[in-house]
Amino acid sequence: MKKTILILIIIVVIVLGLRLFLYQKFLSQKNQTQMNLSDIIHLSKPQPYDIISDTLIIEGEAKGNWFFEGTAPFVVLADDFSTVTSGFIKAKGDWMTENFVPFYKEVKLMPRSENGYLVLKNDNPSGLTEKDLYFMIPLKFKIPETMTVKVYFNNSQLDPEFSCNKVFPVERKILKTQTVAQAALEELLKGPTAEEKEKGFFTSINPNVKINSIKIKDNTAFVDFDEALEFQVGGSCRVSAIRAQITETLKQFPTIKNVIISINGRTEDILQP
Repeated sequence: MKKTILILIIIVVIVLGLRLFLYQKFLSQKNQTQMNLSDIIHLSKPQPYDIISDTLIIEGEAKGNWFFEGTAPFVVLADDFSTVTSGFIKAKGDWMTENFVPFYKEVKLMPRSENGYLVLKNDNPSGLTEKDLYFMIPLKFKIPETMTVKVYFNNSQLDPEFSCNKVFPVERKILKTQTVAQAALEELLKGPTAEEKEKGFFTSINPNVKINSIKIKDNTAFVDFDEALEFQVGGSCRVSAIRAQITETLKQFPTIKNVIISINGRTEDILQP
């Protein structure tokens, strides 16, 4: 009996010793990585546990080899490690150097939790995981007020024969704003999301269209776009679809009964078939 107890004690000591050894090794590797990263990248904004609302400024400097073609990826994570937003920081100088190069990025985001993380990654064109480097800091989020708007797209599943001016709504959650009509149009111009595309939604509006202005007077919305709206647009069906998407997106609001579309101030001879 005593022999059995002694053997169990020896086993427990060995296991605890092994776990302690592995933990110390982990801490050593972690500290080594942090030390190495501090020689490669310096982040001035944000700082750990900064409170972020709807705008995140990412600013600092990194060695030139952190970038590839002058950019490097970043991701903002919620507390459950789901992605809030992602993109690329951009070098503000010649990145083909061994010296530090400043970088800057302004990011609009909509936090979903009170805590999260910013992760900066080196751009690793080799694709070898052992050359990946990550710089992560914790953040605090101030969750902003939001509202829901509808945007209208064509849909190949709901309207398989494509009736041109027949459009269908999807809901988008946006930051609460007084200029809700413009915000809805901006969501429309982003086009359908990947999930919406899987459900058959598509847009007839060109990419990169910009809103010059929008005014609402006497229940009529006057919205002016840049020339990208009509670039290489042909065919009466597509023109009807474009007009329907814009008109229905704006007419969801009770203060808008009519919509007049213009391009760089022109209302005549625009969006011709």
